[in-house]
Parts: sequence; structure tokens; C-alpha cells
Amino acid sequence: MTSLSADVVTKFLTVLWPLARITAAIMTAPVFSAEAANVRVRLSIAIALTLVIYPLREWPVLDPFTPVGIIALLNEIAIGLMTGFALQIVASALVMAGQTISATMGLSMANLMDPNMGNVPVLSQFLMIMGILSFLGIGGHIAVCTLISDSFAMLPVGESILSITSITRMISWSSMLFMGALLVALPIIIALLLINIGLGIITRAAPSLNIFAVGFPATVAAGFIVMIFSMSGIGSRMNWLWEQAFLRIRDILGIG
Repeated sequence: MTSLSADVVTKFLTVLWPLARITAAIMTAPVFSAEAANVRVRLSIAIALTLVIYPLREWPVLDPFTPVGIIALLNEIAIGLMTGFALQIVASALVMAGQTISATMGLSMANLMDPNMGNVPVLSQFLMIMGILSFLGIGGHIAVCTLISDSFAMLPVGESILSITSITRMISWSSMLFMGALLVALPIIIALLLINIGLGIITRAAPSLNIFAVGFPATVAAGFIVMIFSMSGIGSRMNWLWEQAFLRIRDILGIG
């Protein structure tokens, strides 16, 4: 019985390390971290993925209650969080793009209460749904699992990721929050800018014209028309953003 207990404890001390990294990544990565997937579902996915990856590597036996074990555990959590947050930057860029388009079209007050993102415009919710479908369409959920598995080869348990290089790369990648939003929203913003310039010229030529009665419906209608014709370009930009996120995660984690 004593030998069996020792084996169980030893097995637990080796399973803990991949489980910590995988759980942190699953809890923060898009799709997996959606409110529709509650904590029980996410933990089940993390445990299942751990059981798949566990036989593929050799794991050290570290006591998590020692200083070395605590540092190793925090490092595993940091690696998982970096993986998830790098992908969340793309999701936040899509939300910001929707907010920018809504403000330009005059639909800022058309909001939905999203359990993941809070009170966001309807267009942000629409772009986020498109982004999730794009993520699943390019196999992003499979790529996340592959990245986590490969990370154990390049960053074994106990090796720290919290270096100046990795933090600098992560901060550099955060700029994609604004650049990605601009890339997605730029065609619609430019079209609406030209329409607003035209409305300004019309108002100057005919001051008696009620610009609010004419301009608001025209801006909203033109915005939706431009969005319809821009959907293929927006979809390709979303795919590009997800691909860049996966490449940046590989760069941060040092995966070739």
C-alpha cells in the first residue's frame, strides 16, 4: 500500500507540470475560453489533452511546495498564459474594429451585452463571430494543441520563459491590437469618410437641407453596403491575423 501511494504521488508530481501549462492556455485562448464553455468543460479539455501529451515526454519529479517547484509551476502557468493572450490580442483587435466601424456609421448605441467582452457594439459581436469561424476554419483549435505539445520540446519543465527577449516580443506583438483593427476596418472607414465629405459639400450647397435626417440613414445604409462588398477582404485579413498570431507564439516560445 505504501508503494502504491508513493507511485500515485510520483505520477501526480509529473502530471502536474503539463497540466498547469495546458490549463493556463486553454483558459485564455479564444474559443476555448468562451463563456459558453464553462470551467468544467475547459478543465475536461485540459485533462484530456494532458493525457494525450503525457506519454510523449519525460517529465521531472519536482515538489510543488518547494521554492524550485513553485517557480517551475508559475513558469508553466506563464507559458500557457502567453500562448492564450497572444491569440486574445487578435480577438480584441476584431472587437476594436467593430467599435471603430460602429462609431463611424453612427451605430455606437446599438450594443449587446456579451458575457466574454462586456457591453460591445453589435458589429463587434458580428466580427467576433466571424473571427471565431475563421479561427476554426483554418484549424486554429488544432494549431493551439500542436503549439502546446511542441512547446514542451523547446521549453522543458523548469526552463523559464520570463526573459527580456520573450517579454519584448510579447509587448511588440500587442501593437497588433491597433494595427489589426485598422486593417479590418480601413476599407469601411475610408468609404464612410468619402460619404461624409460628400454630405458636407451638399450641406454647404443647400443649408436648408436637414443633414441629420439625410446623413444618418445614408451613412448607415452605405456602411452596410460597403461591409457586404468587403466581407471577402475582411475574411482574408482575419485569416492573416490568426496566422501571424501563431507565428508570433512560435517565435516567443522559440519553436522552429
